[in-house]
Order: sequence, then C-alpha cells, then structure tokens
Amino acid sequence: MRAAVILFPGSNRERDVARAIHRISGVAPSIVWHQESELPAGTDLVVLPGGFSYGDYLRCGAIAARAKIMAAVREHARRGGLTLGICNGFQILCEAGLLPGVLMRNSEMRFICRMQHLRVENVQTPFTRAYAPGQVLKFAIAHGEGNFEADDETIRRLEDEGRVAFRYCDAAGQAGAANPNGSTHDIAGIYGGDFNILGLMPHPENVIDPLVGGTDGRGLFESLAA
Repeated sequence: MRAAVILFPGSNRERDVARAIHRISGVAPSIVWHQESELPAGTDLVVLPGGFSYGDYLRCGAIAARAKIMAAVREHARRGGLTLGICNGFQILCEAGLLPGVLMRNSEMRFICRMQHLRVENVQTPFTRAYAPGQVLKFAIAHGEGNFEADDETIRRLEDEGRVAFRYCDAAGQAGAANPNGSTHDIAGIYGGDFNILGLMPHPENVIDPLVGGTDGRGLFESLAA
C-alpha cells in the first residue's frame, strides 16, 4: 500500500499516522507538503492527519481545505482513491466538501483529551473489514471541535445508507450518555464518496501498540493494508 500523509502548517500527528501505516503495512508513507500540487505516483491512500492546521484560524480546517495540494486530494478521492481524515483531517474533509456536515465546538465548550469507547457501525468498507459488526473499540480523542452536525436530511441519508462509520458509546456498546462532545446521533466518523472516504474524530493511530494504550486502532490500518 502506497500512502501519502499531507502535512499542513500546524499538523502534529503526521508522524504518528506515518508510523502506524509503516508498522502495519511495511511500507513507509510519503509526507507531502501542503504547497505541493501533485501526489506521489501510485498513491493508494491519502491521509489528512490531526493537529491544528493553520492555527485553526477562521474555522478548523477552513484554510487547509483550500491549500494547493487539496486539488490533487479531491481528484484522488473522485477517482475512488482511499482518503482518510483523522480529527483535524475530518474537519478539513468537511470544509473541502468531500464529506457532508460540519464539526462544531464541543457541547461543553472545552477541549477533551482522553480515551473513548466507539462502536463499529459498518464493517463492509475498506477501512473496517478487520473488525466485527458492533465491536466496541477504545480510541484516543483530543479535540475542541468534534461535535458533528448536519441538517436532518443529511443525517437521515447517512444513517439510511450505512455511512455512519463509528459511534460514541460506553464499554458495553450503549450510545447516548457516553457522547463526549454532543455530536448528533453520537456520530464519531462518517463515510463519503463510494465508501472510499472516511473522516473520524478519534485517533486510531494512537492505539496500535500495547505499550502506549492499546491495539484497537490496528484493525483500521490492517483493513487498509489488506
């Protein structure tokens, strides 16, 4: 699997996700600067990592969505290329129009950094085939604007078409009270395009090694590598 990780000013998780990809696929990804105009030849997967691109000025991800490299990312996604946005990357995908909805301030208006349970909602995708239906995972979250909102019609479409990827839940898999940020329908991640685009707020790249918190994130990268 040939992967490209996009680096924006203010990104801070690019090395974490590059390590996860290298560790599981055996192939080191390319780090692509935001001012480049093309992706490396043969790129299979593009990752927009977490962080605070452009200092989160205007809105989180708003400036990064208009960076020079994003024209190539849009074309890659349009052709069916795998595209993954994590945390700030999810915000960028929404601002770029590659995913619907918007990420708003957390409902309690404060930054949250902790471990969080998630429930896998759809395992018939290139990102989740290594998981079981309804499997409960534990990922790290670290965000101040993770509250996913969209109009009623969009939410209905996401639900009806199986485009909700992950949902916030408790250790028993129950959604609702465990929602950390007020996200509509406890949504933690969604799919776009032909299920080749995934945006999620939690960080799978932080949980690939038992020495640093767990291995629940490995399934996502194993699914992509396969």
